[in-house]
Order: sequence, then structure tokens, then C-alpha cells
Amino acid sequence: MQNLVLFTSNDRDSLLKARKGESKFGEHVQLIPNLNNIYDDIVNLDVDYVLFGITEDIGIYANNGNTGAYKAWQATIKVLLNTQSNSFTKAKRVLILGHLDYTEARKVVKLKASRKNISDARTIVTTIDKDVTHIVSTIIKAGKTPIIIGGGHNNAYGNIKGASLANKGKINVVNFDAHSDFRAEEGRHSGNGFSYAYTEGFLKNYFMFGLHENYTPDKLFKVLNKNKHLKYVTYEALEVRNQMSFNEALTSALNHISEKKFGIEIDCDAIENIPSSAATPSGFSVKQARQFTHYFGKHEKASYLHICEAAPTKKTETKVGKLITYLITDFIRANGN
Repeated sequence: MQNLVLFTSNDRDSLLKARKGESKFGEHVQLIPNLNNIYDDIVNLDVDYVLFGITEDIGIYANNGNTGAYKAWQATIKVLLNTQSNSFTKAKRVLILGHLDYTEARKVVKLKASRKNISDARTIVTTIDKDVTHIVSTIIKAGKTPIIIGGGHNNAYGNIKGASLANKGKINVVNFDAHSDFRAEEGRHSGNGFSYAYTEGFLKNYFMFGLHENYTPDKLFKVLNKNKHLKYVTYEALEVRNQMSFNEALTSALNHISEKKFGIEIDCDAIENIPSSAATPSGFSVKQARQFTHYFGKHEKASYLHICEAAPTKKTETKVGKLITYLITDFIRANGN
């Protein structure tokens, strides 16, 4: 794959900060020295998780959103490698594959607001879709669990399609998000990954966890309320009106998705005061995001984890990297391997 950049031992060594008397995560992860065929390269590796990044924000731009999500992978890998390796973090069970790089595509689009550029961006997103679909499908077919970091929520489409193809049938998804991303099929972007996946027959049951009532159109609520495959709980119902507890909402979501293999989607827009494409001053806590990840990650039918939309700056890259690293390691711990 021309857009896949392998994570090498040189990359690791340049970021790793070894300390006497300590054992760091990056010292124990698995790497692939050369890429021939993703399936052949990983199928016999003694790992459970394959981690890769997506360095793009073209899908967000194509949705007229705020860019910067392409930086999340680098912010995360710097922190993850320097996390402690111990019986809880299980670094030896993880392969760091690399990242899908779209630097040249970002230059082509130029990320300047114009109708033509938006159209071009949506065309490029379809190429990104193919790459993500291929990698996710291959990893799952090889018997491993993908952990996908960075980029826009447009990549949910590739995750869902890839998992569906690998499992030879529709999958379910739970999405920790302030937005449904179930908007009109008007050309691919970060706001319609789930609607495209649903319409094209890759997604069956979809649970939206924490929708913000201020940012969900009435027309969309009417669509959601009419379709038994689409369920949601709003942030306000949970945290403002206390109509349902957080734990009750977790149970409700699991009941909706656990009949099939399912994906776990986490949009950093849902977490309060985290730099992201649509940052919010009112959202779930980091603790709740971690509890969400653990709760669904421990289920035997959890097929993948995707953490997206974080948009770190130079000042906030360590904060974002630590957040995403906590979620990654929570997911690994939850499975108990």
C-alpha cells in the first residue's frame, strides 16, 4: 500500500526515552522490519493487537470542520512508547504497524474553503476509505484486533466496512460522540461515515452514546426515532437531567450491539476540554471515556477500537497523547490477555 508508512526500529529509538531500572512500552512492542503482505506479515505473529495511525484531516475539512487531527498519531506514539511496560500494559501483545500518510493529499486540497476544494476533498476521502478498509479487514482476518488512532470520523466507514468484510456480515457499532455522524450521503466526509456504512449494508445496529441535543437536527432525531437499528442516549439525558445513569446507559448500549461483532468508536469531541475538531466545554470526563473503553473492550465480540478527531497543538500534544494512550491501554487491559 503506497500510503502506509511502516513504523521502524529507528522511529521507535528516536522517540524512546529509556531510563535505568525501568522497562518502557516501546522496548517490548513488536515491529515489522519489511512489509510484503500485511496478512502474511502478521498472521503468525504472537500478538493480539495491531496499532496503526491515520494522519489526515481531509475528511473533517470536507465536512467544513476545523483541521488538525492529522497530528494525533504522532502525539500519541511519543507518549505510548514511553509508558511503563508491566503486567498491566502488556506491550509484548502489541504490534505497531505504522500509519497511513496523506501529506501530499493535504497539499493538493490546500485546505482552503471553496466549493471545488471541498468536492476534491470528498473524492480523496473515498481513497482513504479504501486504504482503511483494506488494513482493518486484513488485520481482523489475520486474527488480530485493530486499534486505529487519529484522523477524522470519516474513517469509521473504512473501519466498519473492513470489519464487516472480514466477518462476512454486518457488524454493530457503539459510538462515544457528541454527534451522530449519520448525515446525508452527499459525498464522503467526517459527518456521514455511519450513514454510508448503514446504507451500503455493512452496519446493522448503531448506538450513539452521548449525543448533544444542541447539535443534533430535529430532522435527524426523527430519523433515529423511526429506525429500530438506530438507538441513542443524549448527554443531557445522562448528565443534566439525570434520566438515566451512566452505567444504565452502558448496559442499554451493550444490549443493542452485543448480538454481533461490534466496533468501538471514540470521538474526542465528546470529552470535555480536549483539543479536537469540535471541542466542547461541556462533555464527558476523561474518567467516563476510560470507563466506556473498558466496559466495551472487555466484551468478547469487540472487534476494533478507533479513537479520532483529537487535534493537538504544540502546547497540548502531550495532553492529547496521554489521553489517547490511557484509552489504548485501558482497551488492552480490558481484554485480559
